[in-house]
Amino acid sequence: MNSKEMLPKILETGANELEIIDFRMFEKLDDGTVYEWILGVNVAKVKEVIQKPESIFKTPGLPPEVEGVSKIRDDVVPIVNLAKWMKLNEPEDKSGKYVIVMEFLREIIGIVIHEAKRIRRIKWTDINKPPASIDEKLGGKVVGVIEVEDGELLLLLDFEGILDELGMIKVFRVDETQDESFSSNKYKILILDDSPVARKIIRNILESDGHKVYEVQSGLEGLKFLEDMEQEAKAKGVDITDEIQLIISDIEMPGMDGLTFTKKVKEHPVFSKIPIVINTSLSDKATVDKTKLVKADAHLVKFDTKDLLHIVHQYAIKK
Repeated sequence: MNSKEMLPKILETGANELEIIDFRMFEKLDDGTVYEWILGVNVAKVKEVIQKPESIFKTPGLPPEVEGVSKIRDDVVPIVNLAKWMKLNEPEDKSGKYVIVMEFLREIIGIVIHEAKRIRRIKWTDINKPPASIDEKLGGKVVGVIEVEDGELLLLLDFEGILDELGMIKVFRVDETQDESFSSNKYKILILDDSPVARKIIRNILESDGHKVYEVQSGLEGLKFLEDMEQEAKAKGVDITDEIQLIISDIEMPGMDGLTFTKKVKEHPVFSKIPIVINTSLSDKATVDKTKLVKADAHLVKFDTKDLLHIVHQYAIKK
């Protein structure tokens, strides 16, 4: 059995495709009509979709958007009310009946939704930037939009950004995790991530450790950056690895995902010299398998400062 046969076709590397769960939220407008929000989340983040648990226990210190915690399977899971976060006026007959149970950022989270519709297979190239009005309405937490039937838009939400806003992302500071085994080398590092929150967290960690950080939002932008850096290195008469010693890439990005980007870099005669770390909110075995197939140098789950810095000092090219 070859390496590709181990994975379903949708999970093959370089396909630049993903599957998303299409789900709906409903909002009663001032004129009495009901607006249907079409939303989506990557299947790779989803453990299951279930009926909303009857037993949800409120605990002190949680933000108002979090209804409480519930026992799901063997896990105690925070339950986030998406309608409350979206500030929707819910129709009386459309209160949240289902929960999407997601696992990412080393956490399991339940998101209360109104209705789960279907699974869609799409290409990353079909994901576009959201209109400013929609992005503003949802607090800048829309990472992309996809045109579906009848010209309607499906919105991909930035759940990392939502959880960060709710104070539910755990990030250890550099001074709490500093390890004497880290070398004193400082590196030039390119990070790719479509989430402004994720880029800010990673940049702060790396800059606190003394590194110079460049950042882009997608695989397409990453390739363009490397092409420009190659020309700049040639003009200076130096190698590209004098300009960039490590790349840290997310997987989920519009236009070109991180796995396709990594595959293209590793097949490039010049760029392939630069080590690549896949840094993602996804920790399932299929994701790890895919990173190996595209020959990424390492896989890292967001956001653990100590792990990130260990990987940086282990894989970055020493100059």
